[in-house]
Amino acid sequence: MSSLPPITDIDLRRATLCQLLHWLAAGRTHPVKLTEVYLDAIKRINPELNACIGQHPSGLVLEQAQSAEHRRRDGVIGRLDGIPVALKDNFDVAGWPTRSGLPGSVPPAVHDAHVVARLRASGAVLLGKTNMDEGALGAVTHNPHFGPTHNPHRRGYTAGGSSGGAAAAVAAGLAVAAIGSDSLGSIRIPASYCGVFALKPTQGEISARGMTPAARRLDTVGLLARSVDDLTVLLQVLAGYDADDPRSRRRRVALSPPDWEPGKLRCGLLPNLAAWGVQPDVADVFEAALAKLEHERGDCRTVDFDDWHFARARRAGLLLMEAEMLGTFATQLADTEHPVSPQFRRMLDYAARKTAADYADADRVLDAATLKMRRLFAQIDVLVMPTTPQGAFPLDAPVPDTQADLTSFASLAGCPAVSIPMGTLPNGLPIGMQLVGARGSDLRLLELAQVWSATLDAAPAYPVWHEHVAA
Repeated sequence: MSSLPPITDIDLRRATLCQLLHWLAAGRTHPVKLTEVYLDAIKRINPELNACIGQHPSGLVLEQAQSAEHRRRDGVIGRLDGIPVALKDNFDVAGWPTRSGLPGSVPPAVHDAHVVARLRASGAVLLGKTNMDEGALGAVTHNPHFGPTHNPHRRGYTAGGSSGGAAAAVAAGLAVAAIGSDSLGSIRIPASYCGVFALKPTQGEISARGMTPAARRLDTVGLLARSVDDLTVLLQVLAGYDADDPRSRRRRVALSPPDWEPGKLRCGLLPNLAAWGVQPDVADVFEAALAKLEHERGDCRTVDFDDWHFARARRAGLLLMEAEMLGTFATQLADTEHPVSPQFRRMLDYAARKTAADYADADRVLDAATLKMRRLFAQIDVLVMPTTPQGAFPLDAPVPDTQADLTSFASLAGCPAVSIPMGTLPNGLPIGMQLVGARGSDLRLLELAQVWSATLDAAPAYPVWHEHVAA
């Protein structure tokens, strides 16, 4: 008879994806039980948190779990068999509407997005959709049609965005992992605010087919989880060439292997965080984290970013998004019975007033980012900076313009970037550290993030949404 203690419901909601895979393989829990625990947590907690919207009927979700249970019993299983996963509401799931945070009636999607098909093939249990900013154009997930998502660390504070619902669901133990999108920082910003781990892969590494586009030259599928190892597993499941995605990459060589030599690591730092708008409390946490990483960070050197204007680059990226959305959401913009918000319309009207030359100028910033990336990573292996210039702020406070300043570079350059929890601000809220690597260095970046996160040991105890708050 086993002497191992029973696994409680809170243990199942606290565990990483890799830990749950181990417990499932060992028979210490089962897909139906695991799914029931997450469905119950959504039922109890989500009315206050508002991370999840448009859940699939619980009976259909449990059918997925029952199928996973049969596969595990019969011995032929997928990589994620029985793992409950949530999806941002801009991915097509056959039979579900894809609202992308906008109002009005939307017909159900006919086909699964590429990543959804991959998740199904791996045996993952699809829990439902998560809340997001309207049209993915924002970084606070204060949606005027579906309501705000609250930061799981503190009600009334933003969870970040536009994948705020996805990050909050992972942190609060409403999903083991979540799939979102990242065009200028939409995965990494909420990861920083909510205290979870995130990966924006090299652009084209994961097919974006079936994801509502924000700006196709910037869009990437993003991953959110409770450990770096979880991100690695998800990347391995979802990555790969898709001939039906024009930006999918058929590489001639494999991704760079995870073979860092810590003693030879060349770590690049910005020379003056304050000059780039980083708040003093965030800079203090960042410096303290770097001090803890004294033996892991290798040769640290400041890099020259005088030729790169973060705010200007972020604004260029926004213009590309706003201009493309004029076409993507033309039907919704013309729907007078279910109007979009005035703010969303103003942002797109701004792009409508711009000229083709203005768009071309913004597009050239992407080329400048590529050249900057090439020069930068000829000198260093990894660029390290805070994920966001500030921590989470009240939902009723003014929204800082700078939220995506530090995340936009990796998006414009098509680089992979990982956000890991690096510590806690004086007000008790988490803040993230961002690691950016050259294109194709995803696995190396994840290996380094795993080493650094283990040293920092700054991840909160999940789930972070306290039960009495939601009672």
